[in-house]
Amino acid sequence: MPVNLTAPDPASLLPVAGVRLGIASAGIKKPGRRDITLIELAAGSQVAGVFTQNRFCAAPVTLCKQHLATGNIRALVINTGNANAGTGEEGLKRARQTCDAVAQLMGCATENVLPFSTGVILEPLPVDKILPALPTAQADLAPNHWSDAAHAIMTTDIVAKGASRQISIGGKAVTVTGIAKGSGMIHPNMATMLGFVATDAAMAASLMQQLVKEVADVSFNCVTVDGDTSTNDSFILIASGQAGNTEIAAASGTDYAMLKAALSEVAIELAQAMARDGEGATKFMTIAVEEGRDRAECKQIAYAIARSPLVKTAFFASDPNLGRILAAIGYAGVADLDVNALKVWLGDVLVAENGGRAASYTEAQGAAVMREAEITVRVALNRGTVNATVWTCDFSYDYVKINAEYRT
Repeated sequence: MPVNLTAPDPASLLPVAGVRLGIASAGIKKPGRRDITLIELAAGSQVAGVFTQNRFCAAPVTLCKQHLATGNIRALVINTGNANAGTGEEGLKRARQTCDAVAQLMGCATENVLPFSTGVILEPLPVDKILPALPTAQADLAPNHWSDAAHAIMTTDIVAKGASRQISIGGKAVTVTGIAKGSGMIHPNMATMLGFVATDAAMAASLMQQLVKEVADVSFNCVTVDGDTSTNDSFILIASGQAGNTEIAAASGTDYAMLKAALSEVAIELAQAMARDGEGATKFMTIAVEEGRDRAECKQIAYAIARSPLVKTAFFASDPNLGRILAAIGYAGVADLDVNALKVWLGDVLVAENGGRAASYTEAQGAAVMREAEITVRVALNRGTVNATVWTCDFSYDYVKINAEYRT
């Protein structure tokens, strides 16, 4: 079961002015499953995104990148149950067909539509099921359907993921609401996940790409479940401009910092929810690496620990076999790392220093921490002032079962 995670109360997901969402059932993988989400954006909305770096990226990812370059996005369409990845030119054709159909319904150009897919790879997108469901999704459009959309984009997720914040910028109330899906095949860059975060703040188009990258780097690019980077990962940031604030035109001002902080809070909550809902997860782990020379080496070491199957299975078993953590630090690839200078904590317990077991450490201390549902591993490198944090989960028997039966 997910680790200390429940679906958000639908009332807690605040409507964002200029954004409406509609849900429908196409029965892509299961009859009656609500698996189509349509998102309508007000004219003038600014949209930016970051996507998987997997070279075998899905057809919708390719089209999203092309369509974002037009600078005028009016709708997003999301299907679950089929990834439309590993489908070649036919996959691109079918993704375009979906965009064409949405454009006709919404009264916009095909290039104004962003498509997203998630599900089984190497299977043709069933447009014969998707297209007839789109009018139903359009008829369902409403500003308060964020919770419905959070459920509709799920695949192997157990819990829907959504979050909201409200702040004041220039005396105007500004809302941020986001949803995401992902519980397996999760690893940057991006870290199979889809994330959609919208705000009604007015934001200059020239700042959107910088902002979405900065938010992704402190959230979705800091989570791993199994070390597999998906073919379909996408994180989209929307600014509808309906809040009435003076347009944020510079990244150096207080308004930008406030909005970035609120967006980051929502994205971090969604990213952590993915690890808490990792396939078969029983433990949620925070890997904090500090006192590094730069953020890159801190994340490199954090990810080596977080994606190690040996570390993750030890946490599942509540077994303080902590030499596995030291081994992961050692093979992380930081060539000049002085292992005699670093320290490692499990929770508040000092485990290792001076190149080996801490003199004060006992097996009973480690076992007590390992039985907890939420555990922090902290590594101090003692070679600088930079920190980085990564979130992950354990590997249980259920992870193998879920993925062995994924297509059944």
